[in-house]
This record gives sequence, structure tokens and C-alpha cells, in this order.
Amino acid sequence: MPILIQKKIKPNITMKTTNSILITALILGTTAGTGIAQKLNYKPKADLVKLIDRNLKDGAAQYKVLMKNVPADSLPETFENNRSKSTTPKSWVSGFYPGTLFYLYEGTKDKALYEAGLAKLPIMEPIKYIDSHDIGFMMYCSFGNANHIKPSAAYKDILLTSAQSLSKRFNPIVGCTMSWGSKPGEFRVIIDNMMNLELLMWATKVSGDSSYAKIAISHANTTMKNHFRPDYSSYHLVNYNPATGGINKKQTVQGYADESAWARGQGWGLYGYTMMYRETKDPKYLEQAKHIAEFILNNPNLPKDKVPYWDFSAPDIPNAYRDASAGAIYASALIELAGYVDAVAAKKYLDVAETIIRTLSSDRFKAAYRENGGFILKHSVGHLPKPAMIDVPLTYADYYFVEAMLRYKDLGKK
Repeated sequence: MPILIQKKIKPNITMKTTNSILITALILGTTAGTGIAQKLNYKPKADLVKLIDRNLKDGAAQYKVLMKNVPADSLPETFENNRSKSTTPKSWVSGFYPGTLFYLYEGTKDKALYEAGLAKLPIMEPIKYIDSHDIGFMMYCSFGNANHIKPSAAYKDILLTSAQSLSKRFNPIVGCTMSWGSKPGEFRVIIDNMMNLELLMWATKVSGDSSYAKIAISHANTTMKNHFRPDYSSYHLVNYNPATGGINKKQTVQGYADESAWARGQGWGLYGYTMMYRETKDPKYLEQAKHIAEFILNNPNLPKDKVPYWDFSAPDIPNAYRDASAGAIYASALIELAGYVDAVAAKKYLDVAETIIRTLSSDRFKAAYRENGGFILKHSVGHLPKPAMIDVPLTYADYYFVEAMLRYKDLGKK
């Protein structure tokens, strides 16, 4: 079917000269990241590479089990109470399943996984028009990974349309894209939104339209200013006044308390600012990512095995639930961040990433073949306060675990 491209959006955003220079360089291809940890002279540890190869093989086998439990019109989300739970393409998690299949294909060259990922793309394509702040998760993790493996004009058009849809949620007065729905007088922004900016940065590179990058940079700058505390922990949600850009309230939704540090949220920030540095080479994003990393790694409530409790301030630590999904995100982000820092910091980040991968590879977190509904990892926490999906496998935990392992194997490669 033909791809319909919506009219480009040109928001009125006042940018500093330095950002304008960065955007121009981005369009010309002179500052865009060329890969993970390019400058890092590091040889991956042979025993860990061997473990990763076994994990990828086991993951492929697990996903062939999972594939049998996924309805044709749905995507897997979790497995709880001995039952598989799938969700619609409109869910924020929908892109992780095809994305993980594409990653596993890259790691194993098992074409059955690639074909299974492709089979889900037709039900995902209509999402390019959805009014959702999570369209980056949904489309860049699915179509973006497919396009990485086999570039396609159709994939490019779908992703550009998705970026246009996301752009419509931008408010230049606030300086951010809106999360969820908001009541009159409110404009809610969650730290998770940092992860959707990669789609916008990609869109500027491939289209030459600077409006996408301007939105992403504005959102990153505003979030840096308002979401973070002096210790560089992050609020989950900042509620703005859409008419003035002022702040109504800072709070949590999925964390323990408004002033606590929800573990996965800290990962979204770490990953998001590392990515923004890759895409812009603006040093302030690198400094932000380093500060977030230091908060996480120096936190007295981070377990020795480096897979965090669901919230750093959970009152029942050390008996609190662990969140494998947050650990996987940390590992993937730290491996990339290691490529942008000095040798001492790089070793520290990689040591932690290696520990997380080893921990998640243990029987405690990695499921046995045919167990766990076909998901790779156990023990993630979706939304404890709700409560929903507590101490269960989650599709995005698998995604970032496989991504972290592939990134680790690629260390030192050109």
C-alpha cells in the first residue's frame, strides 16, 4: 500500500546558536554517532562473550516458544499466573517484541527469528499515525531495527511519518512533548520520554528537516533543567502549565514516592542523555549522563550484583522486588557511555555492565528453556503502585538485555 507522508511540522522554537550549529552539523553528517564506543580501546572478556553467545542461542530458542503463544493481531507483554499476556499494537511496549527478534537474528543469524519479526510489522504500521508520546519506543525499536538490518524506502517513510506524529505533541512554551493525556491547565512530561527522542534525531539526519532535532534538543534541555534533583536523581513526572511553561507539580506515578528514585526512570535518563550526546556531541549531555551514572553506581542501595531494586528508596530493601528491566537498561547505556569518557570512567562503567550481564545470565534471572512463557528474563517490575506486572517477565527487559549483550560483543570493533 502507498505510504502517506504528512505535512512537515515547523514549530517556532528559539534555539541558541550552538544548538543551531549542532543541528546543521547533524544534517550534514559531521557529528552523528557512528557506532557504540568507537574510541574505546577495549577487548571484551572472552568468557563473557562465550556466555553471551550461549544467552543469544538460548534466547532464540526461548523466543521460538514465545512465538507460539502470540496471537496474530497482538504483541507479547508478560507472563503471569502461568498465562501469557499479549497487548495491542497501540500499547507502548508493542515494538519491543519485533525489535528483540531482530536483535536475536543479528546475534544468531537464525532467519526464523527475522521472519517472525517481519510478520509483526504489518500490524505495527498503522501506529505511525498514533497520537502517543511513546511512538519512538513503538516504531523505532521495531521498524528502526528492521531498517538497520535491511534499509528500505518504505521503512524510512513509515519512520518519518512516525516522527511527524510525535512532533504534534510538542509545546514550544513548555519546551517538551507531552506524555499521556493531560487535563486543562496541565501538561505532563515523564522521564521515559527521553527515549523517544532518538526517533526525532534520526528523522532530521535522514530528511534534512531540522524541526525534529530542534524538538528533541528542546525537550532534552527542558527535562535536564526541571526533572533532576541536585544529586542527579530524577523525578518520574513533571506537570507543567501549558500556557506559561511554569511547573505545577513534580511527582511520581510508578515509583515509591514523589521524592524517591524510581529505578527504571533513572535508566531512561541515563540512556536518553547518552544517546543525545551521541547524536549531537553537545558536552552538556555527556556530563548529564555521567552524573546520572554516578548517582546510580554510588547509591548505597544498589545491590552488589548491580541489578537494582524497583525503587532506590523502597522501604523494604533488602527484601524489595528487583527490576531486571532497569538493570538491562543500565547495562546497555553504560556500555555506550563507556565509549565517550576517559579510560578510568570507561572501566568503571564496563565493570558494572559486565556484572549486570553476568547477574542476569544466572539462574536467578534467566529462565530455563520452555519456562517463563518463552521470555528470557524473570523478575521485572512494571507498575508496583498500581499494582500491575510485579515480579514477572517484561518484553522490554528482554529487549535491552539482548541489546546490551550485542553492544558488549561489538566493543572495540570499527
